[in-house]
Amino acid sequence: MIGHRVLVDGIMGSGKSTFARALAARTGLQVIHLDVHYWNPGWVRPSDDEWRERQQALLAGEAWIIDGNYNETLALRLERADTVVFLDSPWWSCAKRAVVRGLSKPGAEMPEGCEDSVSRRWRDEWGGVGRIWRHRRSELAYARSEISRHGRHTTVHVLRSRREARALLGAICR
Repeated sequence: MIGHRVLVDGIMGSGKSTFARALAARTGLQVIHLDVHYWNPGWVRPSDDEWRERQQALLAGEAWIIDGNYNETLALRLERADTVVFLDSPWWSCAKRAVVRGLSKPGAEMPEGCEDSVSRRWRDEWGGVGRIWRHRRSELAYARSEISRHGRHTTVHVLRSRREARALLGAICR
């Protein structure tokens, strides 16, 4: 049901990191949070080539759970994954999580050399609410298209609620 190279995807605020951590607790697989590896010190974006090379190095292992929604490199992750979990949470739930996350204290795992603050977090998360609204219908369609092109070999789980996520996690034995 769940392989050794698991891609967790979904719109911003869908619960990717939370699900990936829970899945890691059940499987013992290492979690790779793409957001931690994306940024260069000082919140500088990497070049497309640098980002692609960084991901290739992260994906080289034989067992992992990787979470993130960088669509421009989804094919790269799909080619290595054997399992895809797509969190298709309602847009309003994702927006609520983004707002709550924006109001939370800094302290989540951060990229090296990137300082976190409540104001930075709030700005980024509030901007994310607009992205969630704009992409609320297209994210799953895009993921399905990319899976059909680059991930036909994968087992795909589309989870539409916390209850479905809990059921999948509950069905996994260590």
